Amino acid sequence: MKPRKSSLTFKSFQELKVILENTPSSFPVRHYSELIDPKEKISPELEKELYEKAMEGVTPISRENYVERIFQIELPENSRDREDAETLEKLTDLVKYGKGFNVADTPEYIEGTGYNIHPDIARRLHRGDYSIQAFVDLHGLVAEDAQEVFENFLKWAVITEKTGVLIIHGRGLSSPAEPVLKKKVVEWLTHGPWRKWVAAYSSARICDGGAGATYVLLRPRPVSKRFKKRRVKAKQR
Repeated sequence: MKPRKSSLTFKSFQELKVILENTPSSFPVRHYSELIDPKEKISPELEKELYEKAMEGVTPISRENYVERIFQIELPENSRDREDAETLEKLTDLVKYGKGFNVADTPEYIEGTGYNIHPDIARRLHRGDYSIQAFVDLHGLVAEDAQEVFENFLKWAVITEKTGVLIIHGRGLSSPAEPVLKKKVVEWLTHGPWRKWVAAYSSARICDGGAGATYVLLRPRPVSKRFKKRRVKAKQR
C-alpha cells in the first residue's frame, strides 16, 4: 500500500512565504509607530502611572537575609602613571625629609671636627643622628651684624646647655666671588674663641637648609690647655 500523499505540498520557501502572508494570524501585528508617537513625550505622571500599573500584584523580595556584595575592581596601572607616582613620591621625600639627595656629594658641603673628635662625628651630625635644639638665621645680614648675632646666640646656647644647634647663613649665590657669610661662620667656629666649644660641624640636610645652613655640635665644657696637656701625657705613657 502506497503512503498517502499530504494535501499540502510546498515546492519552495517562496510559496510558503505567500501562504503565510495570506493566512490570517490570531495575533495582529502592530508596529511601534502605531502605539506611540515618537514626537510625543510621556509625562512623568503618566510614566509613574504606567509603572505602578505594571507592578500591580508584584510582591517585593524580603531583604532580611540580604547580603550586599561589594566588588572591588583593580584596574591595571598604566606604566606612565606608575612612574609619575614614584617620581612624585621621591620628590615629596626630597622636599620634606631630604631623602634622595646628599649635600655631602656636592662641592658646597662643609664639615669639620674639634680637638680629639673622631671625623665620623661630623658625618653622623650631617645624617641627623644628633638632636638640633635651636637655630639662628643670619641670612641677609652684613658680616659685622651677623657676627654679633652669632656671638650672642652661641653664648645663649652654652648657658642653656644646648648641644646641637643650626646656623642659617645662606648659600651665598648672590655673592660675586664666594659665599661671604658661610665662610665667616666656618672661620668663627674654627679660629675664634668658640673653637673650644665646637665638637663638630657640618652642612645641614636638605630639610634644614642644605648647604645654606650648618649644624654645630657643642661640647658640654670647653677644651682647656690643661686638658690638652693631660691628653698628650696619657698618649706618651
